[in-house]
Amino acid sequence: MVTVRLWDEQIQKAYDESFAEFEKQNDDIDVQTVLVPWADYFTKLRTDMSGDNADDIFMINSSYIEPYIANDNLMEIGADYDDLKEDWVPAAVEQYTYDGTLWGVPALTDGGIAVYYNADLLAEAGVTPEDLNDLTWSPDGQGDTFLPIARKLTKDAAGVRGDEDGFDGANPDVWGYSAAQDLQGIYYNFVGSNGGEFQDEDGTFIFDSPEAAGAFQYLVDLINEHQVAPAASNTNNNGDFTRDQFLQGKIALFQSGVYNLKNVADGADFEWGIAPMPAGPEGRVSVVNTIIVAGNAGSDTPEETQRVLRWLGGDGAKFLGESGAAMPAVISAQDAYNEYWAGQDVDPSQFVEQGNEQSIGAPSGENYGAAVGAFKPVFDEIFLGRTPVEEGLASAQSAANDAMNG
Repeated sequence: MVTVRLWDEQIQKAYDESFAEFEKQNDDIDVQTVLVPWADYFTKLRTDMSGDNADDIFMINSSYIEPYIANDNLMEIGADYDDLKEDWVPAAVEQYTYDGTLWGVPALTDGGIAVYYNADLLAEAGVTPEDLNDLTWSPDGQGDTFLPIARKLTKDAAGVRGDEDGFDGANPDVWGYSAAQDLQGIYYNFVGSNGGEFQDEDGTFIFDSPEAAGAFQYLVDLINEHQVAPAASNTNNNGDFTRDQFLQGKIALFQSGVYNLKNVADGADFEWGIAPMPAGPEGRVSVVNTIIVAGNAGSDTPEETQRVLRWLGGDGAKFLGESGAAMPAVISAQDAYNEYWAGQDVDPSQFVEQGNEQSIGAPSGENYGAAVGAFKPVFDEIFLGRTPVEEGLASAQSAANDAMNG
């Protein structure tokens, strides 16, 4: 048996279909998927790898891969994959090649970040989808067209909107926006679009800067001052809260990636669409990421594992595209993805367009997991409004760099 660990239920469904076909063509191999929720995924992977209990194949991103390379935990994707590599998204191959060696098979690519909108909530507030196309945010409020829209879309339990007298943000009915401590969907993009950076080229954290502080302050104010987004007590430790509230008709604008497209399409019982994310002083700057499936070097079934990896990097990728669950990083499978969404009358091109614009590199580092453990508790307090932004960023950066170097 070959086991494949994943963190997304939609991708699991697509891979289950893929492996059913694989087993028809390879009746000597049984493949089973294993779902581990995102919130626990990397902690459990680290623990299981240390205990020689990790699955044969697992999804992983660039932020967490380096320790597994350093500890020789991964199978090399060598010359015996050369017949497949030309069909892989070049950025994915580049992102996971270290010292000339590729350490996984490209699985999916996220493109850029955009905003899902609830058309019914927009109409109730007198906002049109076209009003969302050129929104801008500003840390000093000058020329800010995003906040007025977010306030207009927010409504308290008495029906008073966020831009009206008497608004009671402590008793919300609908939030205008999904501001939260969400690295990929929210704050990384705000930092980038204000001209800030999170790490430098050698992996040192550099988010204690005026540019990053301006971005974080803007987000914290959306939550705590303007109350156009859910309280951080709901979102700091629940990465699905804003998505679920959007699907329940409680958030008008949900900023996220193509990785939530299938969730929105399957879960929304209202008319919805996709708009550009708001632009900051430096324009729209999005994090762009790709995901791989990596082989466990300690697998008890290495030959079978390699055969499954080849399947996922070749013919097996089409099932991911045909399901619409994610944009495959196997180029020939992307037509199936586009055809699926065309059949649903959904145009995902906004994510592709944003992915081709300015980007901020995804965080990474051999001790990145430890660094997250160091800076996240401070970020929790920042988003809760209990620690001033500048003070918190200085403390978090120091702790993160100590952990990265430790």
